[in-house]
Amino acid sequence: MVQVSYADLYGVGHEPEFEETIQAGDMVRTGPNLFPHFTVVAVDGDKAWLRNIQNGMDALANVKRCSKINGPVSAPTY
Repeated sequence: MVQVSYADLYGVGHEPEFEETIQAGDMVRTGPNLFPHFTVVAVDGDKAWLRNIQNGMDALANVKRCSKINGPVSAPTY
């Protein structure tokens, strides 16, 4: 059984505007919200195994929905 999220149900897009390479060990967030933060445990194809750094809960997410906390090297800093 696959869980249906609010984003899936209403077609809300959470994909970042630029291409990033997500790898095990990266700190990421999902969607436009600043929290929660996750550590990437593993990546397989288009799925990422994430661990919430606050409560330790594990989750699976589409890699396209993950954004690095510090952003890509090419992202502008202000």
